[in-house]
Amino acid sequence: MIIDGKQIAKKIKISIAEQVAKLDRKPGLAVVLVGDDPASAVYVRNKDNACREVGFYAEKINKPADITQVELLAEVERLNEDSNIDGILVQLPLPSHIDTTKILEVIDPAKDVDGFHPYNMGRVVEGLDAFAPCTPVGVMEMFKEYN
Repeated sequence: MIIDGKQIAKKIKISIAEQVAKLDRKPGLAVVLVGDDPASAVYVRNKDNACREVGFYAEKINKPADITQVELLAEVERLNEDSNIDGILVQLPLPSHIDTTKILEVIDPAKDVDGFHPYNMGRVVEGLDAFAPCTPVGVMEMFKEYN
């Protein structure tokens, strides 16, 4: 059996777009990219495109590789407070002078779409409702499609 991931993704995008069209406002996703890693830039661009395809508001935030941890923490805090932003994703890996754990811990768990905040990870481990990391969720969606 060959699993057609593109077809499954298309079906999911159509379903999401239909749900978004019924909302009073567009959901908002902020993606923070630190530095200029080409692979990360492509990944962020793809997320931005996918958001726009389904009707989300998408905000790409590019920061230089030499940003300080304090500056990055302040940016995440700003996004936590922004009512137009429903989800925050900080593209990993971060430069070595940034403590990734501290950055992930400051993301509001309700906006942590990657599911990397310790609160969300704990809820996943306990089998409770939470944002779960995207890759395992995607794999489970493919399995559901093919039973």
